[in-house]
Amino acid sequence: MTSPSPVNATDIPQLSENAEVNAWVVNTAELTQPARVVWCDGSDEEYNRLAEEMVEAGTLIRLNPEKRPNSFLARSDAADVARVESRTFICSQREEDAGPTNHWRAPDAMRAELQPLLEGSMRGRTMYVVPFAMGPLGGKITQYGIEITDSPYVVLSMALMTRSGNATLQYIKPGAQWVKALHTVGYPLVDAEGNERPDVAWPCNDDKYITHFPEDREIISYGSGYGGNALLGKKCFALRIASAMARDEGWMAEHMLLIQATNPEGKKFTITGAFPSATGKTNLAMMRPKLDGWQVETLGDDIAWMRPGDDGRLYAINPEFGFFGVAPGTGYSTNPVAMETITKNTIFTNVALTDDGDVWWEGMTDEAPAHLIDWQGNDWTPDSETPAAHPNARFTVRAEQCPTISDDWQAADGVPVDIILFGGRRRTNVPLVYQSKNWEHGCFLGATLGSERTAAAEGKIGELRRDPFAMQPFTGYHMADYWGHWLEMGEKLGDKAPAIFQVNWFRRGEDGSFLWPGFGENIRAIEWATQRVDGKLDAIQQPIGNLPKVEDIDVEGLDIDQATLEAIFDVPAEGWLAELDDTENYFAEIGEKVPAQLHEQLKQVREGFSK
Repeated sequence: MTSPSPVNATDIPQLSENAEVNAWVVNTAELTQPARVVWCDGSDEEYNRLAEEMVEAGTLIRLNPEKRPNSFLARSDAADVARVESRTFICSQREEDAGPTNHWRAPDAMRAELQPLLEGSMRGRTMYVVPFAMGPLGGKITQYGIEITDSPYVVLSMALMTRSGNATLQYIKPGAQWVKALHTVGYPLVDAEGNERPDVAWPCNDDKYITHFPEDREIISYGSGYGGNALLGKKCFALRIASAMARDEGWMAEHMLLIQATNPEGKKFTITGAFPSATGKTNLAMMRPKLDGWQVETLGDDIAWMRPGDDGRLYAINPEFGFFGVAPGTGYSTNPVAMETITKNTIFTNVALTDDGDVWWEGMTDEAPAHLIDWQGNDWTPDSETPAAHPNARFTVRAEQCPTISDDWQAADGVPVDIILFGGRRRTNVPLVYQSKNWEHGCFLGATLGSERTAAAEGKIGELRRDPFAMQPFTGYHMADYWGHWLEMGEKLGDKAPAIFQVNWFRRGEDGSFLWPGFGENIRAIEWATQRVDGKLDAIQQPIGNLPKVEDIDVEGLDIDQATLEAIFDVPAEGWLAELDDTENYFAEIGEKVPAQLHEQLKQVREGFSK
């Protein structure tokens, strides 16, 4: 049998009006040596054809069409199940520009390290060229990219997660800004001598690199076929590269949900929110409010890009086209909207398979089925010692299927933002909701955001793990410079800046129980924030910010007495002074570039407790 030869450069289609795009495609093919090159058009026909090919190859399992129409299950290699932060690099020209929160490599050194890995990395495979847009086509905030990949799983996922294909290619004109995104699983089917090897269901490589070149607006990812390591429009472009673009161009790329909340009088408020992992971000993005007359509509569950509009206000879009959600913990009781979203046209990865061809994971239902095939293809029962689904198992689905999706979610130039929320998982200190004193103090709240560790495996239980602006793994440059950019944006926006609030659904009592019911009841905290923005309510000035009067929080119908409500809003001086000491040490870790305004905010909060 003759092994497939690398494609000839003269046989590579050149479909872009942009000569730079065509040249990059040809150069990449000459480097990686695929058997053929395909430009993806983004059509349903293409999606269905690739999905069927992957079913035949064993990469996808077609789910029961009566239970889960047009949906599939993928099982990754057990060594390729999540983001690999230790192998994620920011390759800025200067090490100091990457800062202490990123792994840095010099660009030339990294390219030299990648070059021999990329040479011939696609031999025997198809090289797919995927033009994609982050944001509505033609919008003022929208950015464009092209991902080259040898993974059909990535092609399908990008079709769900981005606006990909021919329609997007029309916007990558000569002279237009676009991001190069090169991905390979690093598992060629033919070696340099022409020897073939069989493919596997989930090709990947033990060596993994997820590299970002912010000055060049370029991403190169090698060795992983999973999630944000491979769907390069997501964290790689939408946050790490886009945050550097935003700094240079005067906008903001944030790890934030985006929702609209409408009060009983019909007034709509647009709200963004930064929440570290395991703090209820998706539940809030798809909330069904428990207060009569309130409605929450979803625009985005993970990322928001924001740019000042002609009227001076901050306008936001969700740059993504779909949801890449964590499945375990998502269930009919915790997030029914998400469950309704994924009833069809969904790719599930590393979840369990039921005996009747559907999917299951921990937290999906109150009781587990009597028998499953787990995420690694093994028999599983409730007595098994391992989880049925991987803890980072995912669902990938277009946002348009969400029953609470807003009519504005594809507004070309975004929607004006009224409120920014910061929220972490805090047992102590942090009240249910309070407002920053001003934009600078709001930046201090974002910079010091964190969650307390909840499992011994993560470190000391109760220890505060900082995740500033929920961007710790995703800021593409020095964290302190990122804080400085937020301060600069506040100066630019002036009195038209959104109001900033901190929330905490996870305050606990002395017996360790949660003081607040959470989920759909969180609308009560948001109600207070909207009333503050409307100027309807006064607040109590505390050293940490402006707190509600407890009587201004609507708790009608809740089993919460006055003592519990007061505990939810308690600001313990001793606990806060200890936290401020910890914050001072944290700023020292970030280094000398921490903006003076944030040191001043720290000083003012500390002085507030001594009065």
